[in-house]
Amino acid sequence: MIVREKDDYFIMITQHEHANISKKLVDYWKNNFLLRSKLREEADWAIRQHDRAWIPLDQAPEWNEEKQRPYSFVDYPIKKKLEAYQRGIQEIASQSLYAGMLCSMHYASFFAEDSEDEQIRTFILNERERQHQLFEMMEMDIPQDIYDLHFRRLQFCDDLSLYVCMQEPGISKEEEVPWFKDGFRQPFDFAPAGMIAHWADQETVSVDPFPFEEPFGIEIPYRTVYKKVIADKGLSEAFHEAGIHNQRVTFIRKGE
Repeated sequence: MIVREKDDYFIMITQHEHANISKKLVDYWKNNFLLRSKLREEADWAIRQHDRAWIPLDQAPEWNEEKQRPYSFVDYPIKKKLEAYQRGIQEIASQSLYAGMLCSMHYASFFAEDSEDEQIRTFILNERERQHQLFEMMEMDIPQDIYDLHFRRLQFCDDLSLYVCMQEPGISKEEEVPWFKDGFRQPFDFAPAGMIAHWADQETVSVDPFPFEEPFGIEIPYRTVYKKVIADKGLSEAFHEAGIHNQRVTFIRKGE
């Protein structure tokens, strides 16, 4: 779950809806940056499905007593989170070996290999083994640079979607989440230093360099979950009773 707190309520966006936005981003990816192919279709599908691990967790959101707010994907209890990641990767790999490998790489990249948490170290080792097995099972020889490009594109679309979901529309660069202040970390041939996004106004985000065919808009489904309703009925009931609204965001080139 993505959670933004206000005085009287929380803005809550499910992870799978955020993944839907990631897929809409990749639908507009410039064709001359990456030609369409069966392999690209599977890589695009991985982007659409990369957060399906969160579907059952977000259907039953949990309350963080310590912080007095709903758990988000950032602070969700690690044991449950890792178990969900493993289930989600397995579900994806059962439909596409290549998508499963990309998603496994993506989830493993969230953690430091020298983590002091034994659960995390075990997770990373298991996913490294899974990636090797999936690669061996694929009936094609995929060049390193191709799946590295697909992996970086998955991460960029994930990050840009998080950029518009995690932050208040129109926020200044100085107030942005630290993850995004200096741009996105993924280099590409057309953007060797990575890309940077900026809120031009409350409904418009510029991206530079611009990786898409043309400017386009997306909608972010979100729920406004009031704190009083949570106190009266509990988080899960309050979440499911809340109506779904849509925030419109248009991506443009810098200077437009």
